Amino acid sequence: MLSPSVGAHPLVCWTEDGEARSAVWRSESGAPAASLVVIADEHVTADDAYGLACQGTALLWRGDFQNARQMLLALARRADRPSGKSKKSPASSISISPAEAFHRHRQAQSQRARTLGMLLVPLDEDYGIPLRRAPDVRQACEEAYGPGEGGPSVTSLRSVLGVIGAHEWRTKGIEIVAIGGRIHPHYGVFAPIRREYVDLVATAPLPGFRSSSSLAFDIGTGTGVLAAVLARRGLSRVVATDRDSRALACARENLARLGLAEQVEVVQADLFPEGRAGLVVCNPPWVPARPSSPIERGIYDPESRMLRDFLGGLTAHLEPGGEGWVVLSDLAEHLGLRPRSELLAAFDAAGLKVVDRSDVRPKHPRVSDETDPLHVARAAEVTSLWRLAVR
Repeated sequence: MLSPSVGAHPLVCWTEDGEARSAVWRSESGAPAASLVVIADEHVTADDAYGLACQGTALLWRGDFQNARQMLLALARRADRPSGKSKKSPASSISISPAEAFHRHRQAQSQRARTLGMLLVPLDEDYGIPLRRAPDVRQACEEAYGPGEGGPSVTSLRSVLGVIGAHEWRTKGIEIVAIGGRIHPHYGVFAPIRREYVDLVATAPLPGFRSSSSLAFDIGTGTGVLAAVLARRGLSRVVATDRDSRALACARENLARLGLAEQVEVVQADLFPEGRAGLVVCNPPWVPARPSSPIERGIYDPESRMLRDFLGGLTAHLEPGGEGWVVLSDLAEHLGLRPRSELLAAFDAAGLKVVDRSDVRPKHPRVSDETDPLHVARAAEVTSLWRLAVR
């Protein structure tokens, strides 16, 4: 059954105190509004709530907000319990390929997200949460959703917590040594928490620019961090592109805060801006798989489309003697999703040659987390900066 909608927003509908009610449904992941919603508070046990969530029944919370958070933790514990099927058996002892392990992991993540997303909270038209002991999330929600409009709404508690976390990241920022300052990621824009790719761009030898005015392009700039690195390295002009409006606003704000707005121009483009540059940099999503939410577009690139489109258009946007830098993790290779030979063939098909490659091993916590289902691949991962030139 399709959910009714108001304008571009679907509605979530329920019955409360014998009265039919509805509100705008908010979901950044694109999850559909639940077709069956029941009212819940502290009188509902975690086991009952989990059973309803697994069956696709959403619970609209009317109790204390902090107790709702405890309920979400209880649901997560139940979702993370090993199922009976996961116990050792002759069938389960058969090894599976890294690609199959990845797809099973993604499927389990998706199911977990659907289940935990069934715990809902109400929002007033100004994004206040009308629950006891609820935090003031109005500014955080405005940053994520824009000005309140359309009346009251309903969203998942997980979504609200994500909005709160994003606001805290945006307020605090992330210290980046290579730019001598902080990057403040906006909601929905991939944060540069993995510093190794930033360090690679900060230390790779710059090509010899033939013109007196050195120009570089940063393709898919996101927060603007790599454009800032290039500017700090002395390039007189950088053009940073992105197609996402949130990323464009984020990059402009960060570059202005760093005093680089005159040096770096941020423009909306699918990939390349007009013209040619002596250096074109791109840090595309590293894993060829389908994202399940907007924020995952910074990680997952279905069929390596962005990477292939970038390589296919690079020669037409390089000045003679210029270089294209592609920053890529080889995690996809260790997961069996894209062999190295396929990457090298893509370089060749685009009329490009490899000038050099710089490698670094990541240092994020998952590298040493042996409980991670993808630990073997993560432990072997290497991030590389490929320096490419026209053949």
